[in-house]
Amino acid sequence: MHSPETTIPGFTVQRLRPEHAALVPGLLDMFGTAFEDPISYARARPDAAYLQRLLAKDHVFVLAAVQQNQVVGGLVAYELQKIEQARSEIYIYDLAVAESHRRQGIATALIEALQPLARACGAWVIYVQADYGDEPAIALYNKLGVKEEVMHFDIAVRTTPAHP
Repeated sequence: MHSPETTIPGFTVQRLRPEHAALVPGLLDMFGTAFEDPISYARARPDAAYLQRLLAKDHVFVLAAVQQNQVVGGLVAYELQKIEQARSEIYIYDLAVAESHRRQGIATALIEALQPLARACGAWVIYVQADYGDEPAIALYNKLGVKEEVMHFDIAVRTTPAHP
């Protein structure tokens, strides 16, 4: 799929492909700061070859809002192909905007830039999680979609079988 580019006043939203790998460190820095977890986003960054392979995958969507060559917002989403029907869902895994650039429509523009990509790959829905207490995210997602009450569980990857 092509790299769409959307321009909003002062910003460009674009899908990062292999030729845009140089923007990824700025994206990761912005995520680390926005999520108050700079160590996770800086500790073991992948090399350039890994990033180029990842950005080339059609089922991986990395979008960046860029202002004067600086990443000020970003979204990472994945296509999940379904088995019950020949369709897929898009899961937004990371979405953040630098604190200095919030309330300017950047998060909405990132999601809106994802929508035609989702349609093009046959997705029927885009979904995203929000943490309890993250009122700005919840307000944004309520504006754009329908809330479902679900529970999320992290299951550790075991190195040994659970049952002998």
